[in-house]
Amino acid sequence: MAETQTIVLGGGCFWCTEAVYKEVRGILDVESGYSNGHVERPGYEEVCTGTTGHAEVVKLTFDPAQISLRQVLEIFFVVHDPTQLNRQGNDVGTQYRSGIYTTTPEQKQFADDMIRSMSQEKLFGKPIATEVAPLANYWPAEPYHQDFFERNPHQGYCMAVAAPKVAKFRKTFTELARR
Repeated sequence: MAETQTIVLGGGCFWCTEAVYKEVRGILDVESGYSNGHVERPGYEEVCTGTTGHAEVVKLTFDPAQISLRQVLEIFFVVHDPTQLNRQGNDVGTQYRSGIYTTTPEQKQFADDMIRSMSQEKLFGKPIATEVAPLANYWPAEPYHQDFFERNPHQGYCMAVAAPKVAKFRKTFTELARR
């Protein structure tokens, strides 16, 4: 059996990113959390101030025999806007930055190469603002943030922001959706 891999992605609000990756075949675990800040054990309210340096993220454990790192990152670049610096839509602040936080040097090199290639192709029409860095100071989010969309599909933010991202994933990546 192939070893699993872990990568951490920040694509704005973690409720949205988590909702998408829960739908992806080959993703074995999705956990909302905070990473790459300077405070130990930050809480949601503290992270929301923007003073901890953390990004809202999802930690993904995936099976590379079922889904490649390229596919994981292709989904990431489709379901959020990687050209927005420190925001996604109306969610503004460094905690909503676009980021790829890697757990191996190979992942970092792959992500850097992928962004370089997309930038050369001018794929998004604007510069890509996604930061790529080794994973640092990761902390799981509070239990009430885990599986938030799944438990609250009719909550206003979920209906307005998360649901359209899930629908975009399903439409764009039909072959990668869980059956």
